[in-house]
Amino acid sequence: MATAPKAAPKAVPKVVPIDDTAAAAQAPKKSRKTLIIGGVLMLVTAAAAGGGAYWFMGKDAGDKAAAPKVEAAKPPVFVVLDSFTVNLQPDDGVDQYLQLAFSLQVADQSTVDQIKLYMPQVRSRLLLLLSSKKASELLTVEGKKKLSEDIIAQVKQPFTPQGKPQDVTGVFFTSFVIQ
Repeated sequence: MATAPKAAPKAVPKVVPIDDTAAAAQAPKKSRKTLIIGGVLMLVTAAAAGGGAYWFMGKDAGDKAAAPKVEAAKPPVFVVLDSFTVNLQPDDGVDQYLQLAFSLQVADQSTVDQIKLYMPQVRSRLLLLLSSKKASELLTVEGKKKLSEDIIAQVKQPFTPQGKPQDVTGVFFTSFVIQ
């Protein structure tokens, strides 16, 4: 009998220990370009997520915290004075008089009470002021604005030597007649 030829002995690969640097050198290289692109994409995604969170959640909270609280506007407080009738300084030898009615705008009710308490002093100051004017000074819009400023200055003066000035913010004419 013929014997079949014996198969050739199989070669066993020889295992040689390889250090890590050699293994890394033999492993397929990931390109640095791919790593950089991946890192940039991660940073962009994180920035977009943070910006979106700020836009939707933090913007309203930040605006409310940064914006000062606006108080409701206080309604104006007025003091209505009785009308004044005074002789004006003569202009070219012609005697004229002024009939005037107005209201004062003040800061609060305590100022109203203070002015009402000293009303004789207020009226005296204003009569002296008004009677010192000439008709030609009061006929123009600028003259009326100047008179308004003068009235405010007279009423703001303290009523007592160590008193505090009144908080008067405006004069509103309701009647203005020169004859």
